[in-house]
Amino acid sequence: MTSGSKQELPDIKNLPVHLGVIMDGNGRWAKKRGLPRLAGHRAGMKSVKQIVNSCGEIGIRYLTLYAFSVENWLRPKAEVTGLMRILREYLLKEIDELDGKGVKIVASGRIDDLEKTALKILKDCIKRTQHNKGLVLNLALSYGGRAELADAVKSLSKDIKSGYLNPDKIDESLISKHLYHPEIPDPDLIIRTSGEHRLSNFLIWQSAYSEFYFTEVLWPDFGKEDLMRSLNEYQGRERRFGRI
Repeated sequence: MTSGSKQELPDIKNLPVHLGVIMDGNGRWAKKRGLPRLAGHRAGMKSVKQIVNSCGEIGIRYLTLYAFSVENWLRPKAEVTGLMRILREYLLKEIDELDGKGVKIVASGRIDDLEKTALKILKDCIKRTQHNKGLVLNLALSYGGRAELADAVKSLSKDIKSGYLNPDKIDESLISKHLYHPEIPDPDLIIRTSGEHRLSNFLIWQSAYSEFYFTEVLWPDFGKEDLMRSLNEYQGRERRFGRI
């Protein structure tokens, strides 16, 4: 699945309510051009802006971007430092426009592990946009699906220990309520760029019945036309959720 002819706007009545994106291929994009990896990450921010704007324009309600995983902390220190700098720059540069368009910013993950200045800027953006009614932009930062489940178990354990919760009452619904953002519905569609075909620890609980769209396009090259192509393909699928 690659870029091609111009795509028509998808049917507004059958859009995914929640779209998740695994933004992959920044490093390979840079390597192909003889550039440092951080140049690829910086180029990827242009795609972030384009996709956020497009989702807001066509009426997608929730967009979760896999921006920095818990495993990414294991990358070279210089790259991690650069990624935190790019995060700061993106938020500071884009917040006025995002707020003006009614975008509500939230974050999923162990965000207290983020670099202090980046964390402060992120929290300021979350607070500033908390009452906005447009697209909910969920930034998955220091995020891992297994970490999210572990944190949910810890929260449930505290409720049991305090006597607030009977362990016999634990079911799937209750587990979902202890995830980072239980108010965000499960993703209808998850897009992964760069030709890889795996979840990489992204929304592993929430994606049980998600549709998946894989494309060879590297994230810095992924634009509105590619997004429309993925949405049009999604609309041609039949979702049965285990039923006939």
